[in-house]
This record gives sequence, C-alpha cells and structure tokens, in this order.
Amino acid sequence: MRLGLALLRWLVGGLFMAHGAQKLFGAFGGNGLEATGRFFEEHLQLAPGKRNALAAGLSELGGGAALAAGVATPAAATALTGTMTTAIWTVHKDKGVFNADGGYEFNLVLIAALAVLVDEGPGMLALGRREGHGPLVALAAVGAGAAGAFGAMALGRREHAERQVPPGGGRRPEDGAGPVTGYGSGEPAATAA
Repeated sequence: MRLGLALLRWLVGGLFMAHGAQKLFGAFGGNGLEATGRFFEEHLQLAPGKRNALAAGLSELGGGAALAAGVATPAAATALTGTMTTAIWTVHKDKGVFNADGGYEFNLVLIAALAVLVDEGPGMLALGRREGHGPLVALAAVGAGAAGAFGAMALGRREHAERQVPPGGGRRPEDGAGPVTGYGSGEPAATAA
C-alpha cells in the first residue's frame, strides 16, 4: 500500500500544481493571474481579486509541489483544503453534490485524499516523513484549511462590499436619485421611488 499512497500523492499533487499554474501563469489552458483575479472579484465577490487569485494559485502550486514531493504533508493538506473549501462554497455548493451538474463531489474526494495522506503518510519515495501523522493531525489539517478558507472568504467579501459603497456613503452618481440599497449584494443599488 505504500506504493498506492505514493501514486495518490503524485497524482493529486501534480493535478494541484497544474491547477495553480493555470491561475498564476495561464498554463495548461488556464486564464492567468489577471483574468483569474477579475473572475474572483466580479463573480465570486472576493476582493481584491488579484490578491485572492494569487493566494489560491500559490496554495495550489506550492501545496501540490509539497504533496507530490512528500514533504510537509499536513501543511500542504491545509493549504489545498483551503482552496477546495473556497471552490465548494463560492462555485459548486448551489449546484448540488454531483460533478455532472457542476457540484462539489470532486472537491470532496480531493479533500478526503488529502486527509488520507496526512493520516497514513505520503508513501514510498517521499522526501519528508514517510509515516502517517494519525487521524487527529489529519482532521486538524483539514479543519484548519476549511477555517482559513472561511476567514479569507469573509475578508474578501467584506472588501468587495466596501467597494460597492461610494466614499462617504449615500448615492453613487451613476445611480441617480435614492440611497444605496445594494450594499454588499453585488447587485446594482436600487433607487427610491
């Protein structure tokens, strides 16, 4: 089974590295940092978008590299769980469980694989610790990743909402008459009748 763990580590780590390279550099058909940043800000309401895209891309590239190499497996699992939790919450949760409908089943499988690698160890040919850290460390790594994701999403959404209100509050010139009522919703502000 040590070979199985190594294969799992290489596959999952390699896929995360590629996904990070898509965000950061536009590799493998990705959009690159600028476009990913715009998507994060405009569609996911995570501001500033470029900062959040950079954090996600570096987490995936660096976490995937550490995972593939078999070093700092709990830290890698924490970073990667954070990106998957953010993806579930911002992109997939409203589409249900199943991947065919755009759901979050694949993200959950990746999180489970990360937990297994922390619990059981990275398998043979790992550059770091080959033994597992046990179930408590695995749960702590996954929990810390999820908690970090919710913290980052809250901060990004707060910053996005702050950008929706003009300095000093009140009305934006493009809104015409009436108070700003779309605060933080991502929707245009409604006008009073």
